[in-house]
Amino acid sequence: MSASSSRLFVSADWLAEHLASDDITLIDARMLPPGETSRDIHAEYRAGHLPGAVFFDIEALSDPNTSLPHMMPSAEAFANAMSELGISDQQPLVIYDEGNLFSAPRAWWMLTHFGARQVVILSGGLAEWKAQGYPIEQGEVHPAHAHFNAVLTQGAIRSREQVLAISRDGSAQIVDARPAPRFRGEVDEPRPGLHRGHIPGSLNVPWGDLVTQGTLKPSPELATILHKAGMDFSRPIVASCGSGVTAVVVILALAQLGVSDVTLYDGAWSEWGGRDDTPIALG
Repeated sequence: MSASSSRLFVSADWLAEHLASDDITLIDARMLPPGETSRDIHAEYRAGHLPGAVFFDIEALSDPNTSLPHMMPSAEAFANAMSELGISDQQPLVIYDEGNLFSAPRAWWMLTHFGARQVVILSGGLAEWKAQGYPIEQGEVHPAHAHFNAVLTQGAIRSREQVLAISRDGSAQIVDARPAPRFRGEVDEPRPGLHRGHIPGSLNVPWGDLVTQGTLKPSPELATILHKAGMDFSRPIVASCGSGVTAVVVILALAQLGVSDVTLYDGAWSEWGGRDDTPIALG
C-alpha cells in the first residue's frame, strides 16, 4: 500500500479504488471530545461507517489500571484487543475519524508504536468519504481473529518525572497542543478538577491550527506555524495536550515534515494539572 499524496494519508478516491484489491483493514477511530455527553459515538458508528470498518475505541483501549485518561495499555492487552478486532500488524491499515483529524492520529500513533507496519489516515475522514458519495454500511462488524505482535517502541513515551526534568533543564522542547485560552490559563479545563495553565517553558501550538478539511495543512504552512511558535526542528521535542490525543496531531505534523526525535508525554495535562506538586505557568 502506498499513500496517494504522502506517506501518512490516502484520499477517499484512492481508498475506493484499492479497498477491494489491497486486503486493507479499515479502522474507525471516531472519538468524542472531553465533556461531550449528549452523543453516543458507538451508536453513531453503528448508524454508518465505511464498509467493513471495525471500531477502534480509544477510550476502551486505554490502560484500565490508571485513573488518567487515554494512557497507553500494555503490549499484551493491546495485542489481544487488536487480534479480536481482526487487525494484524502485517496488514495495510487505513484509519479514519469523523473528518476533523481529532482522533485518527492517536490511533495511528498507537498502532505504529506497537509495531503495525503499514498505517495511513484517510484524508477528510468519514465526512469526505460521504461527500464523495461512496458507500456506507450500518451495524456491527464481526471480523475473523487476526494475530497482532505488539512491541512498544522504546522511548516513545515520556513520564511526568522526565518532563519535569526537561522543564527545568531545557534539554528538549515541550509543545502543548491545547487551544491557546486553555494553555494560557484563561478558561477552565473541560475535565473537572484540573488546574489552569501550562508546563513552565512549554510552547503552544493549538492542534486545530495544523488542520484543514480533515487533513494536515501543506508542509510549508506547517513549518511556518511551528517555527513561529518557537520550535527548533534540530532539537528533541516532547508533545503534550489535555490527555495525549491531540498532541499526536503535532507529532503527525512533525512526521510529515520529516522531523525525528519526537516523543509524547502521555499523562499530559490530565496528570500535570491534576496535581498540587507540579509547577504551573500562566499567561
